[in-house]
Amino acid sequence: MKIVDVDINSPFYGQIKPGDKLLSINDEPVYDTVDFMFKSSEDSLRLVFENNDGERIDFDIEDTPYLGLIFEKDKILTCKNKCIFCFIHQQPKGMRRPLYIKDEDYRLSFTHGNFISMSNLTEADIDRIIKQRLSPLYISVHTTDDSLRRYMFCNKKLPPIVRTLKHLIDNGIMFHTQVVVCPGINDGKYLEKTIDDLYALFPGIKTVGVVPVGLTKYRDNLPKLDNFSSEGADAVINYIDKCQKKFLSENGTRFVFAADEFYIKAGRELPTMSEYEEMEQFENGVGMMRKFLTDFNRRKRSMVQFKRNKKVAMMTGVSAYEIIRDNIISCLQNNKLPVDIFPVKNNFWGRDVTVSGLLTGRDLLSAVRKLNIDYDIALLPPNCLNNDDLFLDDLSLESFRKKAGMEIKVGSYILIDTLKEVMV
Repeated sequence: MKIVDVDINSPFYGQIKPGDKLLSINDEPVYDTVDFMFKSSEDSLRLVFENNDGERIDFDIEDTPYLGLIFEKDKILTCKNKCIFCFIHQQPKGMRRPLYIKDEDYRLSFTHGNFISMSNLTEADIDRIIKQRLSPLYISVHTTDDSLRRYMFCNKKLPPIVRTLKHLIDNGIMFHTQVVVCPGINDGKYLEKTIDDLYALFPGIKTVGVVPVGLTKYRDNLPKLDNFSSEGADAVINYIDKCQKKFLSENGTRFVFAADEFYIKAGRELPTMSEYEEMEQFENGVGMMRKFLTDFNRRKRSMVQFKRNKKVAMMTGVSAYEIIRDNIISCLQNNKLPVDIFPVKNNFWGRDVTVSGLLTGRDLLSAVRKLNIDYDIALLPPNCLNNDDLFLDDLSLESFRKKAGMEIKVGSYILIDTLKEVMV
């Protein structure tokens, strides 16, 4: 493993330099960052380095909790499947390179909660997961019917999913799982079988998140798929409700949870916060909207502190618009706060993509430019930028602000705190 930096508080500072390589810890080779974390957790360590001149440097370390080594990024293990619903395949050319990476890395599943299919796991990978207790992992199951799963993944060699899960569970590994549901393909009886099969592996499988397929306008030469109708979304919720009641009575957990999009599509009321339990599928769009509303309600008393001299335009995706308008904006306006909300149509990906997290900079910018000049601030959704302040179409927040012609603020999931910054 190549070292890119050494912290000043590291016991190796001044002796190990960027470009040197860590070869082994306690006579075992070190393959990646996760492997380093696992093997460096012993009380007594013998580390072997190789410097830029090819010379070997040995260190014996006792009771050192902080090694202060920063390594070059691990090469990401990628997916070789061609899933019929894969969002990566539904993108136009010319976007930034990371958006085309199909992550299938069990290490990132462990460290970051990324969902993987386990389709590229070798026997050595499985042994390492067990030995190093890389748990919980996040698994894209989609269906437990192996023939259907091979069709959906376009991979005839895909190993049986339940057998692999069971082997790992028997060896102490736990999972969170997801099912991306495509109407007419893995819904209905297939979804029922999938939920039943995964529940049979409880508590090794901790949760199941059920998510509707997302389709963009860039599906030329891809299999024909449909979006969920309101009736179809309603049927999925009804079945999950039925399962939750059964599972709750048997094991004290609802186990399976539907994404917010199903409730919005069906025009159904969102579950209460307590019904999402530990919110362990939050990043999968399960419970996000309920948490957003609950956090607002818990803090709305602080509105009395707000000044009313700035007019705010809040931008959001089409799917969240009515819920936020009816539950939050109406409350703000009843308290004489000049905040309006505007749904932003997704012209880039297509009108069927309605979540705020997939809004591009250019669509948001177009919407902001159409605002009445009376608005002082435009408030952007918190999930439309990455950690480098870039929108999906590579437009920077800095550039966005220069082109917008008005003050731009990026919101947070706790809306009251954002408004407090703007209005107090």
